[in-house]
Amino acid sequence: MESLQCIMTRRSVRNFEKREVPENVIEDIVKAAQFAPSWKNSQIVRYNVVCNKNVLDDIADNGLLGFSHNRDIIKGCSALVVLSVVNGICGYEKDGSYTTSKKDKWEMFDAGIAAQTFCLAAHEKGVGSVILGIFDEYKIADIISLSKNQEIACLIAIGYPAGELKAPNRKDTSDILNFIK
Repeated sequence: MESLQCIMTRRSVRNFEKREVPENVIEDIVKAAQFAPSWKNSQIVRYNVVCNKNVLDDIADNGLLGFSHNRDIIKGCSALVVLSVVNGICGYEKDGSYTTSKKDKWEMFDAGIAAQTFCLAAHEKGVGSVILGIFDEYKIADIISLSKNQEIACLIAIGYPAGELKAPNRKDTSDILNFIK
């Protein structure tokens, strides 16, 4: 699949077939996502893939701040990627000071690039995905025993899409593009 075609045909998938995504396919997706750029090549993003149905149910029932829409998505997905970042590296100098006025916000910037790269690689492999942002990061960190030096950036539900998806409406390019001359 050509890169522009991949970007323009990828959709957020919220309904999945009842079949597992094989571990080797997930590994291939992560291998591709590893090439996402990061602050000074710090590579702080980690992919914690939850495949265990009991753990998925625990996250869905207890880790979503009562947001039932995400609960249904997680209960229906094949696996859940808990995308985390290693704290205290991205945006910092070696002495611990911040490099820019963005301070540690670069961690989330890198996580966003990595999440999108993961989703594009998944799409190329025929795997659907949706990035979820409403969750209790502390509860989920506890459920999956996340290392204390990491923070959850987002959740990505994955699986094989159930049905065709239509493209959402997009703003006109002229509404979002500004040339400064």
